[in-house]
Amino acid sequence: NDTRYLLRKFILQDRDRELEYEIQSLAYQKNIAAKPFILDLESDLMICEYLEGEHKSTLSKEDLLNIVEVLKKLHHIKIDQESMVLKKLFTSQTQKVEEAFKAIGNYPKEMHLCHNDLNPKNILFSNQSVKCIDWEFAGMNDRYFDLAAVSVEFSLGEEQEAHFLDSYFETTPYFKAKLEAYKTIYIALCEEWFEGQKST
Repeated sequence: NDTRYLLRKFILQDRDRELEYEIQSLAYQKNIAAKPFILDLESDLMICEYLEGEHKSTLSKEDLLNIVEVLKKLHHIKIDQESMVLKKLFTSQTQKVEEAFKAIGNYPKEMHLCHNDLNPKNILFSNQSVKCIDWEFAGMNDRYFDLAAVSVEFSLGEEQEAHFLDSYFETTPYFKAKLEAYKTIYIALCEEWFEGQKST
C-alpha cells in the first residue's frame, strides 16, 4: 500500500538481536525509535518502520535540547539486563585510558539503558521529532557514556557542552571530570573498533 519499510540485514554476528528488538520496541513506545515489525533470526534480518529525516554534523541550541529530550526518555526506560563492562571491550589500554577508568572509579555509577553508539549517522532529525536508529549496541551502561558520545561526535564547544549538560541534568549536580574521562574512553573505543574493521 505504498508504505516504505527498512530491511536491515545483520552483519555483526556477536550481537543479541532479540535484546536489540526488545530495546527498539521499548524505545519506539517512547517515540524515539522506528517501530520494529519482524525479527527473523534464521535470515539474519529485521524489518522496521522507515523513518524520514536528516543527519546533522553540527547542532543548534534547539537540536541539542531535542537530543536531551531523547536521552532523558531513553535513560528512563526500565529493562532487566546486566550492565556492560567497558574494560572488557578493550584488547589493550593506553595509560590515558587506564587513568580515565581510575577517574571514573571516584564517582557514583549511574547505570541506565543507553544507546552506546550516538554518532551523527544514528540520529535522525525531522520537523516533528528526533529519533535514533541502529540499536545493536544498546544496553545498560553509565549514562555519561551517551553524554560523552554526543559531546565528542558533534564536537561540542565549552559553551555548547555546558548548555547540553545543564539542560540534561537541570537542577541535579553533574561531574565534568567524569564526563571528560568517559570522552577519553569513548574516543579510544572508537579508534579500536575502526582499527578492528580495517583488519577484517
